[in-house]
Amino acid sequence: MVKKILVLLLLCFTAWSVRAQELQCDVVVNSEQIQSTDQQLFTDMQTRIFEFMNNRRWTDQPYSPDERIKCRLLISLTEMPEIGTFTANVQVVSVRPAYGTGYESVLFSFVDKDWTFQFSDAQPLDYAENNYTSNLSSLLAFYANIIIGMDNDSFAKLGGAPAYDRARSIVNMAASQGTAYPGWKAFENNRNRYWLLDNLQDPQFLPFREGLYTMHRQGLDLMVEKPEQARKSMLGVLQDIQKLQQQKPGSAILRSFFDAKSDELVNMFKTAAPAEKQQAYAILTQADPTNSSKYELLIAR
Repeated sequence: MVKKILVLLLLCFTAWSVRAQELQCDVVVNSEQIQSTDQQLFTDMQTRIFEFMNNRRWTDQPYSPDERIKCRLLISLTEMPEIGTFTANVQVVSVRPAYGTGYESVLFSFVDKDWTFQFSDAQPLDYAENNYTSNLSSLLAFYANIIIGMDNDSFAKLGGAPAYDRARSIVNMAASQGTAYPGWKAFENNRNRYWLLDNLQDPQFLPFREGLYTMHRQGLDLMVEKPEQARKSMLGVLQDIQKLQQQKPGSAILRSFFDAKSDELVNMFKTAAPAEKQQAYAILTQADPTNSSKYELLIAR
């Protein structure tokens, strides 16, 4: 009997392990710009968002606890135009481990300045995949799927498609609301949530998504064992991204890519051969002039 109980417990643990939630998300709510005597409200907001992101299964894929995707939401509240309504700037970041190392590569970094939502400690933060419940739950679910999609793209070529399809459904439902909140529609600006997802689903951006796989599986994951081969793969990806930047200047996903990767790219190429460093410098300063001062390190004597 004892043996049967132990076996049953082991089976239960195993089932839980492979069905663990996808995200390991750190959440910070900064309320310094909001004048309110009810600071407990912001503590509750942070806790509820943390639970929403971490305690929910977003896919039917098997994840073990150590495979959960590490990510972070830094929610900086900017205004409370009326009781229970908030605007915020939010930075969304996710990281991916490099094979055989303790290094964590920033995979996705995006600043969203179009968060407007309602929150009450008395109202549950619900979500239903095929129904609109609130703008806050839509915002969180959207980024949960973008994070999962980007991570899947980095491990399997074009593996993020199902997550992007779920994100598309969220965009469509949120944009169709009579009092639609900002960030969900094409005409508002070219670096909002609509365009971020549109870039990821645009066939013209397939070289970018395929490049995520190449850069990580054939680049970053090989950096310790085969650094020259890894850098060669990464240079090929950067050339494709350079062409995309020329065709689609100012694209939301390309700006996000360089926000996430500029420091890492400098570190990866600063130990390369002089000719390779020069090539990387030429590509990066043309494709990402915003970070030109960082790339100067590649040619510094």
